[in-house]
Amino acid sequence: MTKDGGKKDNKAAQYGVTPQSVDFNDWYNEVVKKADLADNSPVAGAMVVRPYGSALWENVVRWLDDRFKATGHESLIFPTLIPMNFIMKEADHVEGFAPELFTVNKIGTEELAEPYVMRPTSETIIGHMWSGWLNSYRDLPFLHYQWGSVFRAELRTKAFLRTSEFYWHEGHTAHADEAEARAEVRTILDLYHEFCRDVLALPVVRGEKTASERFAGAVSTYSIEGMMRDGKALQSGTSHYLGQNFSKAFDVKFQTREQKEEFAHTTSWAISSRIIGAIIMTHGDDAGLIMPPRIAPIQVVVIPVGRKDNFDEMVAEGEKLAAELRAQGLRVKVDKRDGVTNGFKYNDWELKGVPVRIELGPRDLESGVVVVKNRNSAEKETLPRAEAVAGMAARLDGVHDWLLKRATDFMLENTVTVDTYEDFKAAIEAGKWVRAFHCGDPESERQIKEDTKATARNVPLDDAEFFAEAEEGMCVHTGKPAAYGKRVIFGRQY
Repeated sequence: MTKDGGKKDNKAAQYGVTPQSVDFNDWYNEVVKKADLADNSPVAGAMVVRPYGSALWENVVRWLDDRFKATGHESLIFPTLIPMNFIMKEADHVEGFAPELFTVNKIGTEELAEPYVMRPTSETIIGHMWSGWLNSYRDLPFLHYQWGSVFRAELRTKAFLRTSEFYWHEGHTAHADEAEARAEVRTILDLYHEFCRDVLALPVVRGEKTASERFAGAVSTYSIEGMMRDGKALQSGTSHYLGQNFSKAFDVKFQTREQKEEFAHTTSWAISSRIIGAIIMTHGDDAGLIMPPRIAPIQVVVIPVGRKDNFDEMVAEGEKLAAELRAQGLRVKVDKRDGVTNGFKYNDWELKGVPVRIELGPRDLESGVVVVKNRNSAEKETLPRAEAVAGMAARLDGVHDWLLKRATDFMLENTVTVDTYEDFKAAIEAGKWVRAFHCGDPESERQIKEDTKATARNVPLDDAEFFAEAEEGMCVHTGKPAAYGKRVIFGRQY
């Protein structure tokens, strides 16, 4: 049943998932489970990531990790547990995270004199260690990051988007001065933008968070924001300039060239497993996932089509074809499942979103052709085998370009510019993003959120790809002069 009591579209039975237009939330949850990305866990609020989802995350990790190392960053590993008193040392930090903390009060049956918290993020413990490692300006910059999981209590959980344990990298850097630290923040933000656009086919808006939306303890927070196909915003990555706040709390100081003592300027930044949710909700359709080719665990699936008496032969031919594609560096799977109809296989791989499917039957083999279908198209093509193999990389690039254009067009078509609060509320209720002037008052933002459930996503940067125009005007909510010299993006969020 739909939320209004009506029956669900029979497409749910045909494709195996509820259509997006019927119930986007049900569509998402069904895709996550039926495409074998993740499953529920016996631990409340946590998920189990299945091999297909894990392979997708591994590809995310691999690309980012290579880029971090190429820009001079070094990985390290910190413990999951953090002393409670560390969290308490930075006032804004504890206020921001206190409601979300998991605490450990016992080891076995023994009560701890001081509890630990399971890391919600690691600025505090890293600052503590840096204070012992940093002596001179010659030691700087510290360019560190780690891969791991973090823990934040979530009342409303949703696989990949909001879970009590989730996966990420967290970058932490320390610098001799503000200019160098701010340059680091921007370098990472631009790297995230490149990753989303050129690898994930996700259009995102780079911008600075308003004061009320900043990371707890930060001086400035920057984000990349993406629009999902239900019109909601997803904060897909963040990069923070922390100033000297954590350095002062944890005594992270050094001797300058002038033999003076100075506190380091620090940053932190992250993309988490929420980015998988962004891939699902930006690119999926009523048949399931559409994987961006450059990150897809399987880029091409080969389906041998044969009868019982020649199926093994067709599997062997499928493996030969797969080997030719793998020689190009492509990720290819041959579907060897016996006793399963071809129609089931086709629908299964459509649901899993594999970018390209190749069908190979006895007649195709005799004729030297294969049948090729892109996941983003309803049409099949019959091509000479050599041509299909030689053109596969370009074909995959074409799927990427199609996904990026579709997502960009959708974002632009569903973002409106308004100047009155009535128009603002109507646009938000219609599921749009809104571009509007704002005075910068946190209390006004609070009231807007109470009225509409919309929040300020960010103030686009001057050189952002989208919505960067400089403008002056009056706040859409208070009528006071706008604070940012441009319009702010508002929207409901995940």
